[in-house]
Amino acid sequence: MSDLAAKRGAVPAAKKALFLVFNIGGERYALKATEVAEVLPRLPLKPIAHAPSWVAGIFAHRGALVPVIDLSALTFGKPAQARTSTRLVLVNYQPQPWVEARWLGLILEQATDTLRCDLGEFKPYGLDNREAPYLGPVREDALGLMQWIGVNELLTDDVRAVLFSAELSV
Repeated sequence: MSDLAAKRGAVPAAKKALFLVFNIGGERYALKATEVAEVLPRLPLKPIAHAPSWVAGIFAHRGALVPVIDLSALTFGKPAQARTSTRLVLVNYQPQPWVEARWLGLILEQATDTLRCDLGEFKPYGLDNREAPYLGPVREDALGLMQWIGVNELLTDDVRAVLFSAELSV
């Protein structure tokens, strides 16, 4: 049997997924890599008047205006620390399958690592956190717990209406 055939037979590819790993306040979180469009350095942003405090602003990228949220401020009420590892991550935000995907920027601390693991390793954590529906299942490893962030659950209808207009799309 060839090496390639052995590798293909060893682990079913459909069960493995790649994640971008980052921190919020010392805790580990992950985004599914298929939802990530681009990882950029932290860039200057234009503030949005009357937006929630966790909306960091907007910036122009490849001809599109992209709203940006600070995930640390959204989750725990504290803005992300300005570190060299703090990134502006563009994700493909699509809250409903029939709605066209749009770019949404996320400010993420220590967004420099990736992890490939079996999707089944993430387990429900047993709380009904209606205030934060984007907080998904958790995975335990030698470093502790890591929580999966659901990109499409990040924004409420009201915030989505403030951040996106009908003509903006990916």
